[in-house]
Amino acid sequence: MIPAFTHFILPLLLQFSCATVFAETTTSPPLPDSLGRSFDIVIKNGRVMDPERRLDSVMNVGIAGGAIRAITTDSLHGTRVIDATGLVVAPGFIDILSYDPIEPGVWSKIRDGVTTALAMHGGTADPDRWYAAYAKQRPPINFGASFFYNEARVRIVRDRYLHASGEARKTLLARAEKAVRRGALGVSFALEYVPGTSSEEILPIMSLAAKYSLPVFFHARYSDMEEPGTNLDGLREIIGYARTTHAAVHIDHINSTGGTFSMARSLAMIDAARSGGLDITACMYPYAYWATYLNSARFDAGWQDRFHISYGDLQLGGSSDRLTRETFLKNRRLGKLAVAYAIPEEDNLAALRSSYVMIGSDAVLEPGFNNHPRASGTFSRTIAVYVREHKTISLMDAIAKMTILPARRMESASESMKRKGRLQVGVDADVVVFDAARIRDRATVEHPENCSEGIHYVLVRGKVVLDESGLHRNVRNGSAIRGMLRTDR
Repeated sequence: MIPAFTHFILPLLLQFSCATVFAETTTSPPLPDSLGRSFDIVIKNGRVMDPERRLDSVMNVGIAGGAIRAITTDSLHGTRVIDATGLVVAPGFIDILSYDPIEPGVWSKIRDGVTTALAMHGGTADPDRWYAAYAKQRPPINFGASFFYNEARVRIVRDRYLHASGEARKTLLARAEKAVRRGALGVSFALEYVPGTSSEEILPIMSLAAKYSLPVFFHARYSDMEEPGTNLDGLREIIGYARTTHAAVHIDHINSTGGTFSMARSLAMIDAARSGGLDITACMYPYAYWATYLNSARFDAGWQDRFHISYGDLQLGGSSDRLTRETFLKNRRLGKLAVAYAIPEEDNLAALRSSYVMIGSDAVLEPGFNNHPRASGTFSRTIAVYVREHKTISLMDAIAKMTILPARRMESASESMKRKGRLQVGVDADVVVFDAARIRDRATVEHPENCSEGIHYVLVRGKVVLDESGLHRNVRNGSAIRGMLRTDR
């Protein structure tokens, strides 16, 4: 949930000789002397998994100058050699539904295998200021943001239940165009939180996004199946906008908005739209409970019926306290975040099995820890629970949902994303090395700050941020991911 304010079925390409260095890449070719040189880092004997090519083989990886320069079964020499025997070597995970790259949350992301976190649910109304502020802080992960319509809107239309006037709509469209020209990675709407947002506001901005080949991210208007206004109505609205404007669309956390209690029918609607030529994807987080701020419109009157829960099904994030009517009202005035035990597990299973549904946390750990555990455990939990325990999806497909799928979703917005989400010669050396038998989340509602286990190494652009000695907090090698439209005009 948003703060109150604020294919991969590809041919198997593994028939190569033992001395092959894989050279498929969207960027630079492999170095001609790669097997005879010394690399900055060599990761040897790991189970190398690249979901784009469906590569799954024990190989050695050579890294130099922040990029992958060799992937081979031949011996490689390096200044530092990491023995990954028995471990998986994969592209660094991409959190497509993150928020600002703040402390301490960025370190929880690293411990969960995330190397790129994009604020595509939320983001900023002012990319120049946002990127400058976080570049100054030098996050250890790669970071980027969308133009957040809600943030821009609230500065002009104070009441979230009112439609924007014609003059306000012109101003907001101008601000959106300025934002995308200054490097925003797309546009994000959170309709449930600002119910007054109308189609007259949305369509011009979606047409702008389509013009510049930028994705539009939607937190749908409805999150339940109670009339008036159901998940299916919310999806029809979004699909209608996509059909009218031809914009690429991404549906945020479909297991908690747009698909709860209706997942089979919701996915069928999206399947039909995709079959009809629309570019629509979605994401989810691997938990049977959502969370948001109690003073948001999601908790307007009737929430108990809409979500099939009551006060006792709410728990303050970072606390063991279940709510009562009295504590609900108190914490609503304080704007606290609460977890709601309200997602059917069968909805999660159905969404995960869908080829276009990827993983996104919808969280970042904040000071005070009033958070959902997804802030710290989303990616490790996907593997631990839904690959290893339930066997809902394969390890390769799980990695794809956390790497190549989000990278492809964002490639039209940024050339940088063509070098992410892959383990290939020439791409950025964003790498996670983990134990597939032991990786697991440890974060709970009571302790969302608990970090994941089983992730041994994390590299961001060729620098080791996590290894056997722990986090290297002095290694801040993350880069800003900005849109291709950035201009000084």
